[in-house]
Amino acid sequence: MVYLRDADEIQAIREAAQLVGRTLRMLSGHVRPGVTTVELDRLAETFIRDHGGRPAFKGYRGFPASICPSVNAEVVHGIPGSYALREGDIIGIDVGVEKGGYHGDAARTFAVGDISAAASRLLQVTEEALERAVRQARAGNRIGDISHAVQSHAEGNGFSVVRTLVGHGIGREMHEEPQVPNYGPPARGPRLMAGQVIAIEPMINSGGHEVVVESDGWTIRTKDGSLSAHFEHTVAVGPDGPEILSDPGKEG
Repeated sequence: MVYLRDADEIQAIREAAQLVGRTLRMLSGHVRPGVTTVELDRLAETFIRDHGGRPAFKGYRGFPASICPSVNAEVVHGIPGSYALREGDIIGIDVGVEKGGYHGDAARTFAVGDISAAASRLLQVTEEALERAVRQARAGNRIGDISHAVQSHAEGNGFSVVRTLVGHGIGREMHEEPQVPNYGPPARGPRLMAGQVIAIEPMINSGGHEVVVESDGWTIRTKDGSLSAHFEHTVAVGPDGPEILSDPGKEG
């Protein structure tokens, strides 16, 4: 079932999603060599709870932590642990928040200190792919317009698109219909309607698109060991265009 949210519901999702954005902004000041992923997780959980939210990932289908930190070849769903970040790493951090009965979801991939030109280009292109995809989230367009925006930009710059993981609707639940793939032809799939709220999340690899699941049952990494980047926003579909609900807004 696809939900169409009224103004009050979109405001509630916005409040949860903005807290996600603020959490990511806070974490950006702590991503540096020597910091462990479990330290980042503790910082995020404290920040979320101190601002009236609940870490939506913690306990979700048994996931043990508040954030998903995914380093280098890890695509998504990394579990925080004792790994200490190193100069030159990249780390994707995915955060989910429930607040007031509604959910927000967003992710960013950060550079740890100075990174290679190739890694920097991957981050740039993935973030650009998200920006292009968000622009397609307007009433009357189709899901395929979002998908094609990601794929055409990523592959046009020599990267590959993860195909087994998708974006999703979001609201009362963390994952709702519709699925939002990051590849496919334009003008195909369900038509977007004003009031829909979706999480758009390109996952782009520097090598091949194939991925594997680690022995922990959660962490997904590139099959060929190439770098992967992940950017995500919670977006409301409006009659006059999209609104990024996970924009953190002003400082604080």
